[in-house]
Amino acid sequence: MAHFAKLDDNNVVTQVIVVANKDTADANGVEKEHIGAAFCERLFGGTWKQTSYNGNTRKRYAGIGFTYNEDLDAFVPPKPYPSWVLNEETANWDAPVAMPEDAGTGDPPKEYTSVEATLSWAPVETPE
Repeated sequence: MAHFAKLDDNNVVTQVIVVANKDTADANGVEKEHIGAAFCERLFGGTWKQTSYNGNTRKRYAGIGFTYNEDLDAFVPPKPYPSWVLNEETANWDAPVAMPEDAGTGDPPKEYTSVEATLSWAPVETPE
């Protein structure tokens, strides 16, 4: 099974579907993205790009609201905060300030949330 993401005019993912292998393969049974994309276009119209659960295609599995970045040939998740910057190696968003080193340590693990107004991290309070 192959997975394809439908893109709107701004390259934002609006739908993700599963396509049978037979609908993505050439006469020799070799999967080809352009064949699967053409199949999707015939059925539903629009522009389609292949995605994969294991991240082997386009950095990560496409989700609704993700953007396809042509320059990176990657699906990029929505930007979490205005100050965050796109990392072109990972196609992910980096915070302007690194998360505290003790994040995820302890019992229970320490959690932090980004505070956009101060470009800092605040501990997440857990109820006792």
